[in-house]
Amino acid sequence: MVRAVAAVAVLAAALAAGAGAVDPAKVPLGDGRLSTGPKAGYVWSCQSSFGGVGGAQATGPWIDEAGKTWNRTAKVTVEGSVQWPQARYGVKVVAGKRVLSFNDLPVNHATGVYPIAVTDPASQYDRNPNAIAAQPVAWRLPLAPKAAARPSCTSLGPIGVLTDGAFLYNALDGEGRDAPAHEVLDLCGGHPDPSGSYHHHDVPDCLLGRAPRGKATIVGYAIDGYGIYVLKDAAGNLPSNAALDACHGTTSVVPWNGRPARVYHYVATLEYPYTVGCFHGTPAVTGRGGPPGR
Repeated sequence: MVRAVAAVAVLAAALAAGAGAVDPAKVPLGDGRLSTGPKAGYVWSCQSSFGGVGGAQATGPWIDEAGKTWNRTAKVTVEGSVQWPQARYGVKVVAGKRVLSFNDLPVNHATGVYPIAVTDPASQYDRNPNAIAAQPVAWRLPLAPKAAARPSCTSLGPIGVLTDGAFLYNALDGEGRDAPAHEVLDLCGGHPDPSGSYHHHDVPDCLLGRAPRGKATIVGYAIDGYGIYVLKDAAGNLPSNAALDACHGTTSVVPWNGRPARVYHYVATLEYPYTVGCFHGTPAVTGRGGPPGR
């Protein structure tokens, strides 16, 4: 057990430091990084046609004029601090399945005020008109997911859930652009789509900040059953894409089902596509969410 835990720390350091840290003030912009198959640093999207449905209406000054990088530290956020006392998120094992029961409201942080008010400076760039609404969900995922015969594409709806109890979507907005870069989000990196489904497009800073250094911390589950982890080195750096495979994952020893185990898992990065580029396993549910557009 001690050796396994030590291996987790070594892995975190090797992935983060060995691959080169990404500067949060100069994150490579993911626009145009769409693929029709598994490709490292890209999103394999089931949808190939975009445009005209939601997304930010103006490019923010945190995106450089050349359109090559964006500044995560300078991006504006949606105002407000709305608490959700009715939020719930639970994980249990039932008949050999991991059952996730939640209602898509954050259990450990507030959200911004949605729809975005016209008096909110964020409305200069993103006039998100949607309101947050509970989405009761019960997903049954495999306890020991297996690799599919071949990877598969991701949709614009839920591709997983984070441990705050909110949906995770892929890295695209309704225009097919880099969503975390273009869309204006709240202080915990979330916003609602037209169905009222609150969601993230990456692992937000409020969750990244709670993950300790030198350890592997699970922060969510993809709908194919694999875990999504934060791996920080001793300096707090996350891995870059160079350390990961075409679906944005790797196989290593991490805490899994209550003990250290060598398993495949997805890895959070500051770099597009941020969490999941394609599905390594077979999705166990179709997911739930509104139409694409945010």
